[in-house]
Amino acid sequence: MFLSNTTDHYCQALDQRDVSMLGPAAARQVEHHLSFRDNHFETPLRSLPGLAAELGVASIHIKDEGHRLDLGSFKALGGAYAVIRLVLEEAERRFGRPFGMADFQSPEVRAVASTMTVACATDGNHGRSVAQGAELVGARAAIFVHSGVSDERVAAISRFGAEIVRVQATYDDCVKEAARMAEANGWTIVSDTSWPGYERIPGLVMQGYTALVSEALRQMPEVPTHVFIQSGVGGIAATVAGHLAIKFGNARPIFTVVDPERAACLLETARAGTPVAVAHGMPTIMAMLECYEPSLVAWRVLSRVADGFMTVDEADAVDVMNRLANPVCGDPAIVAGESGGVGLAGLMKAVADPSIKAALSLDRHSRIFLVNTEGATDPGKYEEIVGVAPSDVAARNAAGDHA
Repeated sequence: MFLSNTTDHYCQALDQRDVSMLGPAAARQVEHHLSFRDNHFETPLRSLPGLAAELGVASIHIKDEGHRLDLGSFKALGGAYAVIRLVLEEAERRFGRPFGMADFQSPEVRAVASTMTVACATDGNHGRSVAQGAELVGARAAIFVHSGVSDERVAAISRFGAEIVRVQATYDDCVKEAARMAEANGWTIVSDTSWPGYERIPGLVMQGYTALVSEALRQMPEVPTHVFIQSGVGGIAATVAGHLAIKFGNARPIFTVVDPERAACLLETARAGTPVAVAHGMPTIMAMLECYEPSLVAWRVLSRVADGFMTVDEADAVDVMNRLANPVCGDPAIVAGESGGVGLAGLMKAVADPSIKAALSLDRHSRIFLVNTEGATDPGKYEEIVGVAPSDVAARNAAGDHA
């Protein structure tokens, strides 16, 4: 584990661009957008009192993004939102008048969208959101998938009418190929990671994620004292950390970023103090987090307001999937995909290690906030790991709402 700001727990000033991108005003704008979306409802915040007692903390609340917009992950909030914003902006440019979120399916906007192609690379979930956004406004989508993306996840993207471009390489290579092809063909790249000279659109994607944080704060009985969020390129971790820092300043929760041990680009970046790429090794079961280079925008935020960086291994991820599917002490059953429960895995590892527990000031008064970032986005893989179909796990809560 690498500790950053924990000793003094201060809040460095965020870049003004990030305040505008991730603050309460931005979250209200995203929630306004969501009010026009079919199948939108606030995702549940689940309380885990049994597990909290076992771990020796006051409370654990987990935001269950497996129910988001019928896409099964928090990514549903980002890619589609960015696509719709970009199409509305292009309509404003061409027609010379403003278009609001209420207009995103108007004939004028759809006419503009029909001339546009959006593209991205994906591990599965972001591409599904971008493809859905393109379908909603009538744009074309080209989604680049690397060799580790399962056929089931590819099929879930294809159902939105997107063109699938297979790249026989890693996710990071896929990102580069998508950007190259977009430049060559005049497409708009809608990436959830950023690089030098390309920051605004990934910022819009991250802005979309702010809705889950504002929802959770309304749903929680008290502000959390600690947050553990999993990280791929860093987008969701930076969004949650940034929004909480903007809202609460130095009274913000202690924030810990959790990486897969086999793709720990944020941990190694924190150690180096500057963005670094980590070597590709064995694939990780945490497929949605298998990223080897951090997003520059995400790192700009996390370098200022994250307190700790840690890793969990393959067994930790599997254990948490099974633990959430088979809870004890009256906790609700939760369907968490391979990457969904990684923040909880980090918490469990932290409380089991006296040095980490002390460094993060975890005790019986601690109120923990987590995000289940995905449900069973590959149901077959989920059943293979957990031994039961996700629908059967979900049915365990049918008798009542445990949130």
